[in-house]
Amino acid sequence: MSQQGTRAFYLVTDTIKTQLLADPNVNTVSFGNIQDVDLSKQTIFPLSHVIINSVSFLDKRLNFNISVISMDVVDVSKEQTTNIFRGNNNEQDILNTQLEVQNRLIQELKRGDLYTSQYQVVSDPNTEPFSDRFENEVAGWAVTFDVITNNDISICD
Repeated sequence: MSQQGTRAFYLVTDTIKTQLLADPNVNTVSFGNIQDVDLSKQTIFPLSHVIINSVSFLDKRLNFNISVISMDVVDVSKEQTTNIFRGNNNEQDILNTQLEVQNRLIQELKRGDLYTSQYQVVSDPNTEPFSDRFENEVAGWAVTFDVITNNDISICD
């Protein structure tokens, strides 16, 4: 039996990691349990974190359900707040840049180079903003989506 099919997990995760690291608004990409990432290190931000939630076996295809959390540290100005809408921090700037990170990733998976490389988003993902979700003050977006790719495992001897 061929061991080739065991590559699918690595191919999907490495492809997403490479795409995220190519983005100018991402400094670090991590994987796994978000609680295992040392979010107190300021040097890792902006950060995108990849989680594989599940994999479904389809005929000759694999469906990966993936979450990507993109975030950065909120800087609070010591100056008095003069703009009630924008506040005295960069949270809206972070929401803007990290939404761009996720949008670029999804568009590549829907119709860009990743799509033509057989990594394809099959639905219209929703992304949700967050702030203060973790120990330090970070803000960003969390998106969950399905990626379908070929199942290259062979059942022939």
